Amino acid sequence: MAHVCPWWFVYTFDNPIRRLVHDPAAIFGPYVSAGMTALDVGCGGGFTTLGLARLVGESGRVIAVDVQEKMLAMVRRRARRAGLSGRIATHQCTFTSLGLEDEADFADVFWMAHEVQDRERFFAELHALLRPGGRLLVTEPVRHVPREKFDEEVSQARDAGFRRTAEPRVRFSHAALLARG
Repeated sequence: MAHVCPWWFVYTFDNPIRRLVHDPAAIFGPYVSAGMTALDVGCGGGFTTLGLARLVGESGRVIAVDVQEKMLAMVRRRARRAGLSGRIATHQCTFTSLGLEDEADFADVFWMAHEVQDRERFFAELHALLRPGGRLLVTEPVRHVPREKFDEEVSQARDAGFRRTAEPRVRFSHAALLARG
């Protein structure tokens, strides 16, 4: 079984201080706009999910994907409190498959690709879910994922059909913006 961040650990990094470090509007704003469908894969407690929901607006949709039901319940609770429930759908994946059929314009994989056992399959599934021209932002924590391992992840995404288009600056992170090729 794969190692995943336990649901209770999310509170150590998903808190009000994080907004000062990882502002979703600044990170995702250049790539996500009203009316889009966005995937937040490995959504955890929903920090980026809520930010993406604000960016896609009332006409857009965010699909929050996680392997842990407790994380998804947290997302639903936070979305309800923020008045964003109508824009957010939750989906429980498995350790071996995302299990989605919805097409998306954008996918976010924030600080979690290192937890995926079969990244080749993972990136192939993401490639199939994104519409032509769709973009994928892969971000990993610098203190937890060495640069070599991050470069390996990006290489696996390229093997699945993505091409790197940019290296956005995200604090305390390695980041690559990829486009569906």
